[in-house]
Parts: sequence; C-alpha cells; structure tokens
Amino acid sequence: MAVALLDYNMGNLGSVRKALEFVGAGVEVVESGAGLAKFGCCILPGVGNFGDGMENLKRRGFDRAIPEFLARGGYFFGVCLGMQMLLESSEEAPGAAGLGIFPGAVVRFPAGREKVPHMGWNSVSFRPDSPLGAGMPEGSCFYFVHSYYVPVNAAFTAAASEYIVPFSACIGSGRCFAAQFHPEKSQRCGLRLLANFLRLAGEVK
Repeated sequence: MAVALLDYNMGNLGSVRKALEFVGAGVEVVESGAGLAKFGCCILPGVGNFGDGMENLKRRGFDRAIPEFLARGGYFFGVCLGMQMLLESSEEAPGAAGLGIFPGAVVRFPAGREKVPHMGWNSVSFRPDSPLGAGMPEGSCFYFVHSYYVPVNAAFTAAASEYIVPFSACIGSGRCFAAQFHPEKSQRCGLRLLANFLRLAGEVK
C-alpha cells in the first residue's frame, strides 16, 4: 500500500513526494478526506497561515478524516504547518480551532535581536526513546522556516531545538508524529528521519 500524501493546496507536494520515493516509499496524492479511508500511513505537508490551513483542511474533509484515521491506528506524519495544525490553536489565527490531537497553542517567537522568521539550518536534539531519532548523529541539523512554534512539552516533545527560546522540533505520541522543520529540504538527516518514520509504519524495510 502506498503512503497517502494529503493535498489541501498548502504544501510543497513535489519535493515531499520525491523525498518519500527516494527512501523507498510508494506515494499516492489524496485530495479529500474520503480518499484517506483506504490508507494506513499518511503525510500532511504544510506551508502558510494556520487559519488558512485549517480552512482548507475543512473544505476537503481532512479535519474529520485525520482524527478518524488516527483512531483506527493509522501512522501519521505532519510537516511544518502540518505539525502546528495538530495543536488546539495558534496565535497566528486567533479564533481558528486546530485539530486538537495535541494539547496547547502555537505561539509567535518573541521580538528580540534575532530575526523572525527563524529561517535556515539549526541543530536538533532527539529524546533517546524517540524512534524518529534512530541512528541520528548528535547535533544533527535540519532546515527550518517558521515564525510560530510549539512550546516544549515533556508529554509529547520528541525532539527540541532553540531559536530565541527552546521549542519543539518534533512531536509524537502513539502513531502520530510531526516535525517543525522540513525533512524534504534537510538533505541526509531529513531523509533518515523520513526513513525512520516509514520503517516504523512498515512502509519501507
């Protein structure tokens, strides 16, 4: 069975698809929540505004389909905005409800001497028990582009980084995982992380 790559008009599907195929996964683009029903593994990419993203998910029925997918034991991976929308809300779009898979709110980096957005390479520290970090060298760097972040939470932060403040670089619980950085733009380390997730999901050897 192929991996479902969710299309809601707010993700760089081409580069994500190429990265998944490079590490050995079959990929099928899915454009509606109803189309997700036959899959056991899916990827939610994302670039852009939290409120727009949630509105687009709703238009295509993914706001209902994703929680149903997780409830039946599917493996899920969110990228960038696809991670942030797993939370309950975001300061970027007051009043817009997120998917609420993880508790809490996405917040904006505080003003200071550092530029916002956080853009470029940064090191990431994985929890020793996180399957996403398997075989990852200490101090591995990944590519970030974001102005808003998920605060570190011991209950679900799988990896942390720091820019102005510490923040969640990856989150995970059960079969639901996500990364704030872009694995598809993070060269060897990004490909290793995607392979770790797909191996966990049984999609690659």
